[in-house]
Amino acid sequence: MDEVAGAIADPVRREILLMLRDEPLSAGQIADRFVISRPAVSRHLRVLREAGLVRDTAEGRRRVYALVIAPLDELAGWLARLTRPSGWQHHLDALETEVYRTRRERHQAAGRHPSQKETA
Repeated sequence: MDEVAGAIADPVRREILLMLRDEPLSAGQIADRFVISRPAVSRHLRVLREAGLVRDTAEGRRRVYALVIAPLDELAGWLARLTRPSGWQHHLDALETEVYRTRRERHQAAGRHPSQKETA
């Protein structure tokens, strides 16, 4: 997961992944879309390949790169855990539900609608 996170930390590499989302592209087609040098693009592609995020195949003298999304699964799972409510939040939500349920049952037992205020 660390290697994948490191690979997508760079904005150029993220842009390359977005470009490959729709179709495989040759190294030249990828490089043509950037103002950085071809050797710099080649280094970015190597980092993505080593992280398992792209695979390359030879087509004659060209290298064609395709997106591989499987390595993102572990990172996506970790991010989902990060954005889910914590254990305490889950317990507090359950407590809030129980308080409302108990309040509603008391009002029903007293013959009042839950929206009516109690008079002392």
